[in-house]
Amino acid sequence: MRLMQNPTTGARTLYRERLSPSLRLLVTVALAGPMVSLIFVPVGSTVALVAGAAVSALLVILFIAATPVVAVDGDELRAGRAHIETRFLGEPVALTGAAARQARGPGLPARGWHVIRGGIDGIVVVPNIDPDDPVESWTISSRTADRLAAAIRASQS
Repeated sequence: MRLMQNPTTGARTLYRERLSPSLRLLVTVALAGPMVSLIFVPVGSTVALVAGAAVSALLVILFIAATPVVAVDGDELRAGRAHIETRFLGEPVALTGAAARQARGPGLPARGWHVIRGGIDGIVVVPNIDPDDPVESWTISSRTADRLAAAIRASQS
């Protein structure tokens, strides 16, 4: 009996993007540290400084670690925690500007899977053509929406 620890699946990664938070959001989160340090000033200035720095660093690290990943691996689209085979998807549409704002706002389907990150302009909307799946479409933020749409198309062929 032979055990394979690292089996190769043959699935090529056609696209991968981490939807990391914007610098503005990270700075805003890091500002929680000085607020925490104010709480510890009566205990001592050194304790306050260390607690504030630790809270800032921890929050920034948590925000970066919790960011969703969008990837097209072989014949599968992954968006955050969800994944679907690309054969169940229709034609992807890459949107930017006003069209993307419409797709993220009033045009957002209630029965869709959404991985939307503020501060990222591009959106890819992909209809779900699987009749057994209650999700109508996938709406995914992407900094390079045209590349994500092209990767989905390449995976489908």
